[in-house]
Order: sequence, then structure tokens, then C-alpha cells
Amino acid sequence: MFEDDDLLKIRMGKVKHKIAVISGKGGVGKSVTTANLAAALASHNHKLKVGILDADIHGPSVPKMLGMKGKRVRAGPPGVFPAIGPLGIRVISMDFLLPSDETPVIWRGPLKMSVIRQFLSEIVWGDLDYLLIDLPPGTGDESLSIMQLLPEMDGVVIVTIPSEVSQMVVKKAVTFARQLKIPIIGVIENMSSFTCPRCCFEVEIFRVGGGEKIAEEMSIPFLGKIPLDPRICEDSDNGRLFITEHADSPAAKSFMKIVSNIEANLKKKVS
Repeated sequence: MFEDDDLLKIRMGKVKHKIAVISGKGGVGKSVTTANLAAALASHNHKLKVGILDADIHGPSVPKMLGMKGKRVRAGPPGVFPAIGPLGIRVISMDFLLPSDETPVIWRGPLKMSVIRQFLSEIVWGDLDYLLIDLPPGTGDESLSIMQLLPEMDGVVIVTIPSEVSQMVVKKAVTFARQLKIPIIGVIENMSSFTCPRCCFEVEIFRVGGGEKIAEEMSIPFLGKIPLDPRICEDSDNGRLFITEHADSPAAKSFMKIVSNIEANLKKKVS
């Protein structure tokens, strides 16, 4: 009979790269970014085995974005198996365990830490190249639990938007990771400039360059910019992967470039 810690090590020992996706505040498109980064990794050009742990206990949204609403996890002798989404992405989320969309999760910290531990140790993830962990905004219970349970993780990817308000709270997320001695893989600037499809005029709706500024000030890598594209929101609401639906768009190409930068940064740390 395995102890919880032993089982966690066995399950996570089969995952090559474990990356947490975090943000200092909500509304920056972190979950959308996580879903499309997973798709970029699992797409034809990479052919990698990818999983997503939706660690937002109170507001799980990854299943909706992947078109997996209504799916349920499957239990077997080795444990509980994640649901399988598009491109073979393996997903576990609190959303799969709730009876309806209106059901709230009214839990304190210890209960949330317990379920996150179960997601890591009792889910039969199998062999994975990447496990992306989508964390809720801020530096609360869920983020702290993941960092403590997976001290060997490859690092965190921080998502921000160009606004100064977002930049301020991102600095806290950077400091949070550093205090816990978790490597910072880099910063992504989401919702960068918007190009009008009719006149091709570029508009800086949330300003531009905030991600690069943070990266320079905090001495961390800058992974890239994702331009605003209304179809990203539309596809996410309808359970479609933007990166596969609009592979030739500038935003989809940005996702692919960011994935390449993440892989390059991980290789540097290994070497």
C-alpha cells in the first residue's frame, strides 16, 4: 500500500515537464492561454503527450474552453483516469465532479489543498511530456499548495496584459515564485495590440509593451505577445481551440512561437 507522498512521486515521476501557469490578477486570459499552449504542444508539429490540471477549484473553466462540458472522469483499478479532450489532451478539473454549473464550491484552504493533492497523486496521468497547471489568479491557497507539493516543477509561466495595473500585480507573482524558489520560465503578454481586420489599423487597446517591461525590470525571460483577436473569445465560449481553428492567424502563430520559447528555455536549464 503506497503512502500519499509515495503515490504522488510515482504519478508525477512519469511527467517530464510540470509547468504552472499563473497571473497576478484575473481577467488577463490565463486559462485561455493555458488551453491554447497545451494545444500548441499537442498539435501536429510537436506530437507531445500533454495534460492540464485545472487547479481553479472555485471557478474551473478549462473544460468549457476545450469543449469538454458534461464529460466525467473514469475510475479503474489503478485509480481515476483524466478525461480526454481534443488532440488527446488529458484533463482533470473540479468541473467534472460538480452536479451542475450552478453548484458552488464553498471550501476553506485545507480542503482545497487536499483535492489538489488528490488530483496530482490519485489521477492516473500516465506518461506525459507536459503537465500544465492552470492556477487561479493571485498567490492564495491553490498556488501555494502546488508549489509545496511539486517543489521539483520546471517553473511558472506568468500571464499579464500590457496595462500598468496588471504590471503591478505581476511583480507580486514574480516575488511569490522567487520566495518559494520556483524557477520563472517567462512572461507572456496577452491582449497585446489589436489590428482592425477592415482597415488594418493597429490599436493599442491596453497599451503595449507591459510584458517586456516587467521582464526587463525583474530580470526574467520574455516569452512573447499574443495579439487581441475576437475569435479567441468566441472559440473559447464555444469549446473550440482557437489555435487549431485559425492556425494561420497572427495570434495562433504567436502561441506556437511562445511554445518554442518555453521549450528553448527549458533546454537551457537542463544544459
